Formats: sequence, C-alpha cells, structure tokens
Amino acid sequence: MRLNYYPDTDSFYIDLSERASVESVEISEGIVLDDDDAGNLAGIDIDNASTKVELKRLILSRLPGELETDAA
Repeated sequence: MRLNYYPDTDSFYIDLSERASVESVEISEGIVLDDDDAGNLAGIDIDNASTKVELKRLILSRLPGELETDAA
C-alpha cells in the first residue's frame, strides 16, 4: 500500500494494489474508488484532500508488513 499526497492539486491517493485500475466510480463528491480488472479495489482518490483528510499526522498501528518512507 502506498499513500501519496499531491500538493499542487490537493489530492490524496491511496494505492492499495500494484495492479492497474481499469474502472473508477465517484462515490461522493471528490471521492473516487478505482477497481482493477478483477473487480478488486485498487485505489482511492480524494480531491480537495486538505479539507477532507487529516494530513498532518499519520498513525500506523499493528501492520503486519514492513514500513518504508519516502520523503521526496
């Protein structure tokens, strides 16, 4: 899973899979769910993220995998 914030567009993308998305559905204004070719949720796109998501703090709790950071 990868979390990406794009300040130039104020969008936040949660990439849940390495599979490409093939279909997108807007479920609420500015909230788009992306599905892969098998119908699985591949990502979540949030427009105007600074008004919808707490971006200043991220807490990860009991995740079973490895934690990587990219300060780029």
